[in-house]
Amino acid sequence: MTWTYPAIMLSAITASVLISRHTQKGTPLSGWEKVGIGLGAYCGAMIGAKLPFVFSEWEGFLSGAAWFSNGKTILCGLVGGYAGVEVAKWSMMIKTKTGDGFAVPVAVGVAIGRLGCFDFGCCYGTPTDLPWGVVFPTAGEMPRHPTQLYETVFHLSMALLLYCFQRRGIFRGQLIKLYIISYAEYRFCTEFIRPEERIWFGMTGYQVACIVIAFLFAALWWRDARLFQNSESQNSESQNSELRPSGPDSRA
Repeated sequence: MTWTYPAIMLSAITASVLISRHTQKGTPLSGWEKVGIGLGAYCGAMIGAKLPFVFSEWEGFLSGAAWFSNGKTILCGLVGGYAGVEVAKWSMMIKTKTGDGFAVPVAVGVAIGRLGCFDFGCCYGTPTDLPWGVVFPTAGEMPRHPTQLYETVFHLSMALLLYCFQRRGIFRGQLIKLYIISYAEYRFCTEFIRPEERIWFGMTGYQVACIVIAFLFAALWWRDARLFQNSESQNSESQNSELRPSGPDSRA
């Protein structure tokens, strides 16, 4: 690993911050509010990424050592980051939608971060005889699927798609949910080429989590769409009532 892994992770964070300065330009928030939301996202992501490993190591959980051991999951990290933003916005009484401004920076950051996983030699796939199989020193001598690189391609593709959607106003207010749902679906499929333990109906723990997360964020999408529709309907009725003539003097 030497210095390359921390350098790659620092690059991922830096790229996310720089891109967010562009994607959040139109957000009507003060500098301190943006910092608070950013801290909420970071802390939530770090906690969420560690939780599955903390609870799976009972002794480490009791001693607190599990929080500092190796092992993080991007899947739960994304959910934790979303929750961290919501908690930060609630604490600062911010009602403004901010998810669209986070979608592209997060996707780019994760894409770069997966290069760090490739360099570190973790999160690899099952053995393969495909020409692009990679021999990881930590996994024996058999070539394996470079699932880290597959994910880099996926997240970069999503970043480009999300950027186009944001520019054109497509799925406005729902882009971060679209990203998380898409990743849950992608991760569910690629778990079949990852050497994870099968725990339930031939599925890995990550696949079970993917199903739960996809349904959860689909429900959040539906809820937000209903709230937006009701808000638009109320605004329309309010405007119509202001334009509607009233009283006997208004009749011709």
